[in-house]
Amino acid sequence: MNKTWVLLSLAGAIYAVFFWPFANWGVTIQSVAVLVIIQLLWIGRVFKLAYSSIILILLLSFHFYTYDETLSYFGSGLVWLLFSTFILAYAFIQTGLAARVSLYVLSLAKGSGKLLILVSFLLMFVLTVMIPSNIGKGSLVSSVLDDLSKSLKKVYEVNYIPKALFIGVAYVSAISAAFVPTGASSTIYAFGIFSEVSSSITYMNWLLYFSVPMLSFVMVLWVVFIFWYPEEKIEPIHVKQLIDRKMEETGRLNSKEIRMMGIMLVTLGLWMTQPVHGYSIPLVGLLGASLVVFPGIGVMKWEEATKGVNWDMMIFFAATLMLANMLIDTGTVEVFVSFLVSHSNDLSSWMFAVGLLIITSLIRVVFVNVLGFMTIMLPTAITLGEKLDSITPLTLAMGVYLMGIPGFLLVTQSPVHLISYSYGYFTTRDLFLVGLIAMLIWIVIVCLTMIFYWSWII
Repeated sequence: MNKTWVLLSLAGAIYAVFFWPFANWGVTIQSVAVLVIIQLLWIGRVFKLAYSSIILILLLSFHFYTYDETLSYFGSGLVWLLFSTFILAYAFIQTGLAARVSLYVLSLAKGSGKLLILVSFLLMFVLTVMIPSNIGKGSLVSSVLDDLSKSLKKVYEVNYIPKALFIGVAYVSAISAAFVPTGASSTIYAFGIFSEVSSSITYMNWLLYFSVPMLSFVMVLWVVFIFWYPEEKIEPIHVKQLIDRKMEETGRLNSKEIRMMGIMLVTLGLWMTQPVHGYSIPLVGLLGASLVVFPGIGVMKWEEATKGVNWDMMIFFAATLMLANMLIDTGTVEVFVSFLVSHSNDLSSWMFAVGLLIITSLIRVVFVNVLGFMTIMLPTAITLGEKLDSITPLTLAMGVYLMGIPGFLLVTQSPVHLISYSYGYFTTRDLFLVGLIAMLIWIVIVCLTMIFYWSWII
């Protein structure tokens, strides 16, 4: 019997035990059973994520909510924000503007191998503003860096620079996705959760809260790579010429790219000034997506734009909202949190928080999908924060969020890891050894951010 049938049989057995007609387990126990069933399907990849999500919709509709209540989550502004960012990102890439921006940012290194590594990290933050997909961003940057690495290998014996570049893609792609509220599906979800906790969560405040720990980590990671992978002897002028040649191949800025730049500026401008005009971020996102296909202003037709929408992810995203609310509404999160608090009386609030961050980073090793992981961890962190002294629910939840984003140790921790690994520039051992250092650095930075920076600024 293969893995799929084992997991499916286990999920079926759990359902049979806890939901048989004469069972009287109580809604809290049944909600835990649903959580286990759906995680078996999601983590085990028994079905496509969207189909497993439909099974979740059925479970919730039959046992917890009415069918209309369950489907109401598809009308959430967060779901439509995800829809909008898919279209904006697709247009950004298809017009060629993303590749042009990538090459321009890489050219800022002026051919220096050391600076090229740092600039490639910063490129991730630039691209994440308009590409809300780690896979899309990782694929784009990996293809550009692969082209550059192959050209260098024809002339020089270079191994360390490509290793640093491609491991950097695996690490920084996920971290940079949290740089803006629209950076990834998990970030959009976190933005919605945090907005309900505090009215201070705006587009600009999000940048203020998260840019400091992220940029601090990038600078420290760069220093680690410089010492771990010493720069090989290459001529900076040669690297610069390679990038300049690629930029010349893109040609002059065309009308579609110019219009896309205008759409981006309007959308970002409205996002950043949201407290002034009062229009929500999901509404502004839908406006930007509409401009992409608007006659005379847009850059493509509707039929083409919809190719960029990941409908499976839309269903999965809505399902995660349903799951998180089910855990809250049934009191499951409250029961779990009360258990944790009652068994940690000897710990101070901050010691408990640091322990939670470390546990989060360890559990993250087995979760491939960050969004599914966050549907469990963020509601738990917020409820825990309400019971702890000296630390706010928002601060604790943001710390847990940062700890749950990156995967440092294994190639299987995210699709972007698999993409960068597939180019063959680093081994699983390379990733694991550097990852141990990077993971420790990230834990320290997040803890310091919570204790000093967020406690002062929030």
